[in-house]
Amino acid sequence: MSKPDELLVAVAALVESGQSNQMSLTVVTGGAVITGRLASEAVWRQRVSEVLTASERLSEFSAAFGAPTTSGPPTHLHFHVARILQGTVGIPETGGMYRVAIEDISAWTVGDFSYTDH
Repeated sequence: MSKPDELLVAVAALVESGQSNQMSLTVVTGGAVITGRLASEAVWRQRVSEVLTASERLSEFSAAFGAPTTSGPPTHLHFHVARILQGTVGIPETGGMYRVAIEDISAWTVGDFSYTDH
């Protein structure tokens, strides 16, 4: 999107304000479909930092994920327990941590999608 969707920015702002951490969303960005639950940027950064700190090889990168310093309307969505949908599977199966620029989202819907083998 050349101009970010105002409704999507409003949803992201509610998540950032701590009003909700239960919003599930599915977005299309760069041809990929990402589905999962939104987190505030601060919570997302903290979780990524924890994962990096626990890694023997990547712990030095954890400091880069300190508290956010931005203000103003949200520019990114922060997904946790998220999957990239590919064919009949979600990658990774257990969910991952994704950061997506709102301006790069071409389509979105409330809710997350999952596949079943029925």
